[in-house]
Amino acid sequence: MKSIINPSKENWSQLLQRPTQSVEEIENTVLQIFKDVEQHGDFAISKYTSIFDGVDLKETEVSKVEIAKAIDEVSEEIKAAIAIAKQNITTFHKAQKTSINKLETMPGVQCWQEKRPIDKIGLYIPGGTAPLFSTVLMLAIPAQIAGCKDIVLCTPPNSKGMVANEILYAANLCGVTKIIKVGGIQAIAGLTFGTAKIPKVYKIFGPGNQFVTVAKQMATKYGIAIDMPAGPSELLVVADDTANASYVASDLLSQAEHGVDSQVILVSTSKSLITNVREEITTQLQMLPRKSIAEKAISNSKLIYVNTNDVALDLINTYGPEHLIICTASNAFYCDGIVNAGSVFIGNYTPESAGDYASGTNHTLPTNGFSKAYSGVNLESFTKSITFQNISKEGLLNIGNTVEIMAEAEGLQAHKNAVSIRLKDINPT
Repeated sequence: MKSIINPSKENWSQLLQRPTQSVEEIENTVLQIFKDVEQHGDFAISKYTSIFDGVDLKETEVSKVEIAKAIDEVSEEIKAAIAIAKQNITTFHKAQKTSINKLETMPGVQCWQEKRPIDKIGLYIPGGTAPLFSTVLMLAIPAQIAGCKDIVLCTPPNSKGMVANEILYAANLCGVTKIIKVGGIQAIAGLTFGTAKIPKVYKIFGPGNQFVTVAKQMATKYGIAIDMPAGPSELLVVADDTANASYVASDLLSQAEHGVDSQVILVSTSKSLITNVREEITTQLQMLPRKSIAEKAISNSKLIYVNTNDVALDLINTYGPEHLIICTASNAFYCDGIVNAGSVFIGNYTPESAGDYASGTNHTLPTNGFSKAYSGVNLESFTKSITFQNISKEGLLNIGNTVEIMAEAEGLQAHKNAVSIRLKDINPT
């Protein structure tokens, strides 16, 4: 990891760049595959599955037999852990339900808002080097609570044409209606256009690599909504002398092992902590099964020393991390001042991995600085709001003249007439 001492604000933008390719470098590949899938459907999808995943599949939908087999083969220990995680995630997301609040904006004019589920949604679950069955819980549980009708899950097959048992078990447990063994750009294209085997959806959810992230953004050009741009994982830890260096190092490595394009950053007002964390990373790294992946991610990461908490907070908000861990003597200062972060973890005993799996909050979060404008996945992500209004005769008498004046001022006579004709009937004189 590179150590930087008191970087000048003019250099923050360059210092905090993510280790990702630009959209322009990826977009041509994504567009080519999208066009191919749009024109040739499942034939194109099978071709790209063969190229990228190294497997030729006669049938891409997971069968009931495969699901039943997976349920039998998942250990009771993992089932018990999933049950606890599911309960906590359910509790957290159910609490986000809002009640209908009808109000009168003026006498006789009643307005309210109601939530409706998005009928058809697509969930993308990364496979690759780490099949993320936890992401199934994070996406399918709130979808089920929201009442989404069709929940289609796409995930890449392994070299044997199979999907991890844990993914199938979690999907079945959480009400997924269809599981498709397709990953990458071609999966997002399939959900965007629809094929004979992959249903077209209204909104696509889920994290992925840089290519999947750009593919999701491409889907919006074809009228499909997405949860957010959620690409390679990232973590920023702000810590001082009150932090435990071994804990901080373990948190940084927990995100670094996600993938070679992950990024982790430590911001600290303590030079001694930075030194201790560096030593701990070197020690702990040797024990990781995914050492080679974590090493490459660590090479893209930074240890940044700043003089004050104010500078540290300013730098964090400039970066806009996906995950933020706060381990300082001034935790309240950072919690009150943070405006750009996907999810925040407070104190020495709140590891980011708790949020990844089982505390209850959602781990599908905006990356690459998008936390400056996007929220992480929540219950509302799976719904849309519809407004209602009901105006009585009294209400139209109260509001009618206002509407007439505004409509006439905008030169929209038919708008005015729609009110005037009613007012004449209510009050002929």
